Amino acid sequence: MIERDLIKDILGKALSTGGDFAEVFIEDTERSSLGLVNGKIETAVSGRDFGIGIRIFKGLRSIYAYTNDTSRDSLLRTAYNAALALGEVREDKAVDIIERVNANIHPILYVPRSIDIAKKVEKLKEAYKAAKDYSNEISQVMSNYVDVDQRVAIANSEGLYTEDRRIRTRFAVQAIASDGKENQTGYEAPGKGMGFELFDIIDVAQCGKEAARIAVTMLHAPLCPSGKMVVAIDNGFGGVIFHEACGHSLEATAVAKGNSEFAGKLGQKIASDKVTAIDDGTIPNEWGSLNIDDEGNPTRKNVLIENGILKGYMIDKFNGRRMNMEPTGSSRRQSYKFAPTSRMTNTYIAPGNDENHEIIQSIDYGLYAKKMGGGSVNPVTGEFNFAVLEGYLVKNGKIDTPVRGATLIGKGSEILKRIDMVGKELDLAAGMCGSISGSVPTNVGQPLIRVSEITVGGRE
Repeated sequence: MIERDLIKDILGKALSTGGDFAEVFIEDTERSSLGLVNGKIETAVSGRDFGIGIRIFKGLRSIYAYTNDTSRDSLLRTAYNAALALGEVREDKAVDIIERVNANIHPILYVPRSIDIAKKVEKLKEAYKAAKDYSNEISQVMSNYVDVDQRVAIANSEGLYTEDRRIRTRFAVQAIASDGKENQTGYEAPGKGMGFELFDIIDVAQCGKEAARIAVTMLHAPLCPSGKMVVAIDNGFGGVIFHEACGHSLEATAVAKGNSEFAGKLGQKIASDKVTAIDDGTIPNEWGSLNIDDEGNPTRKNVLIENGILKGYMIDKFNGRRMNMEPTGSSRRQSYKFAPTSRMTNTYIAPGNDENHEIIQSIDYGLYAKKMGGGSVNPVTGEFNFAVLEGYLVKNGKIDTPVRGATLIGKGSEILKRIDMVGKELDLAAGMCGSISGSVPTNVGQPLIRVSEITVGGRE
């Protein structure tokens, strides 16, 4: 995307004030999105982002600068100004780079931008109709389509030059049920690291029906009682609790500065024997997968917790310096406008040995969280608060009454120790994760799990 000789000159200029590492990140991204509300297209947006980020290390100091002016003078001036923040100019360093070609583990059949927009609109309307026809209580349906085609090139003063192409496609449908007094929402949003062939493996009409089913079910559900309960959390997006309450606390972004409840605990028991947790960026065509991270390192399958023992963190290059540990292929950024840091990819609790029906039968009285919503967490303390989008009371070992308005409140380190049953059926669900390096696509996941006690917020 930029001549190699110019990249070498940029790196040399970046090191001209005594920096010990320099990196150039080049991005060219095309994206499009469509939004349909109540059967009519409300938004149709497409765009292209192109720019270059330049990062310099000097010991434990880091400087980041970026520009979308790709002229030689602008790029060298940007590198020079960034370098000045680290010291006085000495001389440009000679840098050589060697290209590394990466294996592509995410084959693409149909590049999204080559698909006629009418076919994309057809999928949105199909989901809309299915959701709207589900019940006359469905008052509004919104469906969205988005695709991203990102090309990156990464070079650094250690001699690396490498390129990657990331294509992702996602579809979402939201249904709102209303009785004239109250509204309830259902939501489905599958996404994959693939092209338009996503629609060969998902049924958009079924997504619409499922969103409508959740909304109508919750509309007629009584408010959830509150108190400490046994809680079974279903697979797929149920994994958002581990992602938020524990995953962020295992990123070097927090660990390196001691801003994590799990800092300094490698080799220690932090969870029940039932818990093995993994972050794996190598799963073919998954939403959170990458061939390489945003520092050019091949992604890996990182075991974070194994049978309750803390085995590792997710580490980027800069925070690895603070921790005296090697990067783990976990460095990510939203775009060239952000310096990278350690982030999750596809993070999940691994399958266990318990049968789903045994997990439910083991609960005399508790909550079955079938589908989770959004939430928040403090990575320093691990304290979290999550909404349950679809929940049911469990009585005498059977799923009983649907309930709405439930929230799960707790602390990550405590919940990990209270997971006492883990099912066999792993499922992943797509989402977007925000942090200091912007918003990036990540998967969450788990089998059905049982937590022996969680504080459930609801109605007294």
